Amino acid sequence: MKLRQIALTATVVAAGLSGVLTTSLASAQAKEQFFPALVYRTGAYAPNGVPFANGYVDYLKLTNARGGINGVKVSFEECETGYATDRGVECYERLKGKNGGATVFQPLSTGITFALTEKAPVDKIPLITAGYGRSESQDGGVFKWNFPIAGTYWVAADVLIQHIAKKEGGFDKLKGKKIALVYHDSPFGKEPIPLLQERAKMHGFDLSLLPVTHPGVEQKATWLQIRQNRPDYVLNWGWGVMNSTALKEAQATGYPREKMYGVWWAGAEPDVKDVGQGAKGYSAITMQHGTEKGAAVVKEVLEKLHAKNQGTGPKDEVGEVLYMRGLISAMFAVEGVRAAQERFGKGKVMTGEQARWGYENLNLTQAKLDALGFKGVMRPISTSCADHMGAAWARIHTWDGTKWVFSSDWYQGDEQIIKPMVKAAADKYAAEKKLTRRTPQDCQS
Repeated sequence: MKLRQIALTATVVAAGLSGVLTTSLASAQAKEQFFPALVYRTGAYAPNGVPFANGYVDYLKLTNARGGINGVKVSFEECETGYATDRGVECYERLKGKNGGATVFQPLSTGITFALTEKAPVDKIPLITAGYGRSESQDGGVFKWNFPIAGTYWVAADVLIQHIAKKEGGFDKLKGKKIALVYHDSPFGKEPIPLLQERAKMHGFDLSLLPVTHPGVEQKATWLQIRQNRPDYVLNWGWGVMNSTALKEAQATGYPREKMYGVWWAGAEPDVKDVGQGAKGYSAITMQHGTEKGAAVVKEVLEKLHAKNQGTGPKDEVGEVLYMRGLISAMFAVEGVRAAQERFGKGKVMTGEQARWGYENLNLTQAKLDALGFKGVMRPISTSCADHMGAAWARIHTWDGTKWVFSSDWYQGDEQIIKPMVKAAADKYAAEKKLTRRTPQDCQS
């Protein structure tokens, strides 16, 4: 009998301890800000996905090394999507409720972004799509949970046409010119088409659309068309192996690389290194930044992480284009939470809904950017209820055979063209989904 009582008591005590441990664990988790990381370190797009993921994770680690977000430590968990939309949705569903709930998702895929755009409002989790995703999601009046911070594909396409016009001596000189868009046959690749068609109507250039099937290793037919039609310029809207393949095909067909311009996902080291001198003269738009080996934030990552063997990837890639893109994307995620804390409580973990307010009220002044280590890398970004992008600045950089070098001054996307397109597309989406535009009161929430 005594033995039975002892066993029963032990069970009760164990259960109590288990409850305490569970509560303590939940409490510990609640003190961390959770950032799920959708990555692709495998598959056809891994050479480009890996450096982005490494930069993203390194900035989260750096945030902890700096003391967290007003003392709140951050945690993260990676989920491999392979750049596949279905796997991206699976990752989202698996991670959205973990560790007290996801702060924000960054899909790193326009296809996954399209799939998650309808899920995010239900789950009250914001999406940051820095430099990609739906161009019309700049309109916060309809897309409350989407944040294409720092640029959309319509900005990228517009700036590329501005740059070509400048080279030709003015927009009037574009009349009769032939511009070919070689694009990844996916939501990502199709995004710039409406803007380019609008510019073609305005300036009288001939636009040809040449889709390339995933993953982009077979482009013989495409470049046969280019050799036959001899366009004045080729815009490369590629990702992953598609980019180096395009440059090799251009070399093989004798198309001048000086006449080729890539989107900002087609202008990084993995795109050109294998081609080397064969890619010399090829240019791409940059999402403000380029290769930034000398940036203060890069030196800090090397000092606080890599010098202590805590870096995520190879030391040599720190500061390269896609590494910086991941780093900057994570910075947006962190600074949105910091902005939210100003309203909802410093030193507190923010919910996804509170973080959303922070992303909508992001004010990255030059002084703030400089303090974070991004001096000379970026220009100020300021979002609002109406504008979830916050900045439309970009530059051009050119591959000199061994490295990327800036080859233009700053350009700004033409809002007189872009804003009406954004509103029309957002209104169309709202009508299709039976959504009403947000009220001024909702903009305060």
